[in-house]
Amino acid sequence: MTTATKVDQPKSQPAAPGGRRLSLPVLLLVIAGALALTSIVRIITGADGITNVSQMSTALELAVPIGLAGLGGLWAERAGVVNIGLEGMMILGTWFGAWAGYQWGPWTGILVGIIGGCLGGLLHAIITVTFNVNHIVSGVAINILALGATRYLAPLAFEGVQGGSAKQSPPVESLGHFTVPGLSDWLSTLNAKGWFFLSDIAGLLGGLVTNVSWLTLIAVALIPATWWILWRTSFGLRLRSCGENPIAAESLGVNVYKYKYLAVIISGGLAGLGGVFLSIVANPFYLEGQTSGRGYIGLAAMIFGNWMPGGLALGAGLFGYTDSLNLRGGSENVHALLLLGAILLVIGAIWLVIKKKYVASVVTLAVGVLVFLWYSLTNEVPNQIVSATPYVITLLVLALSAQRLRMPKADGMPYRKGQGK
Repeated sequence: MTTATKVDQPKSQPAAPGGRRLSLPVLLLVIAGALALTSIVRIITGADGITNVSQMSTALELAVPIGLAGLGGLWAERAGVVNIGLEGMMILGTWFGAWAGYQWGPWTGILVGIIGGCLGGLLHAIITVTFNVNHIVSGVAINILALGATRYLAPLAFEGVQGGSAKQSPPVESLGHFTVPGLSDWLSTLNAKGWFFLSDIAGLLGGLVTNVSWLTLIAVALIPATWWILWRTSFGLRLRSCGENPIAAESLGVNVYKYKYLAVIISGGLAGLGGVFLSIVANPFYLEGQTSGRGYIGLAAMIFGNWMPGGLALGAGLFGYTDSLNLRGGSENVHALLLLGAILLVIGAIWLVIKKKYVASVVTLAVGVLVFLWYSLTNEVPNQIVSATPYVITLLVLALSAQRLRMPKADGMPYRKGQGK
């Protein structure tokens, strides 16, 4: 077998992440257990809003831009390029999407917004791949550049136009939504019954089939599409080899620069699509600052997901759900989730005892008791805490999952063509 054949053969790939991976049945069991605990908390607290159809529908809408940004980060980092510039690429997507969308329609806006994100990705690739600048420095520079460029361009493009201003674009025509007839109504009725577990599952599924944007459907489809391309094709194997060992990949005939460029440009396009979602679907207009750090949360979702599409989707869903608490019954729902957090911390303490990590178990149990006391001695939480919940959850999840993470081995490392010779 020739060396070229070895590179072309997808079956020769190593397992992507390190450590033990959850099988699908175990993962589904964990999700079912979490949903059952949530259902118990809902019944105890009376906070029906934490699993109703409207809450889940809002959570899905808020998870999409986070998931798209995370998916963009996954493409870049699987090729060995750290992409802190996701936030800036999302900003470019919001501006370009709204600018083209209000003039030529939403679908044109989507295409132009993706191109805007790709331009940010191209710039990041030139700086990091060709000139070998530190990836973090480049990403931060792109975020600042994107913010400054859109702040300069917005008054020129939108001021004086009907419905526009120096910080906001005119409204963009709606893409439209779809609801699965019959199924949506049945799930909403079942959710309203308030039954243990079944009503909560109905709320979760109902949010997936009620008032869903066509762009949401495209975004969800990109998750399995990414997995198939990166883990089941020769193209994906070559791209991932650039993130694991670019010198070895080059020795087998892989054009490492080309694959890094392609990965980072695709990364920018996906982040740009996340920005388009914010300025066309979530809000039908561009508004300065509307990304609100979602690019960074998308990066956190990717890390939480261990650089895998499925885990990334779970992370985006979690962060989208906590973000949706700001919009629907925030104080009451977050207060109810304090009880859920206390229960999970106690379970975590028991698990740590089983693993013979006694010090960590005591600390976890103490925190769980404090959270339970907070829940017991109060009736609601301050609005400031509700607003900060998505970011607090982001930090907690990353802290708790840090021990099982395995990034691509050459992620962020400098590489020069021919350096292995």
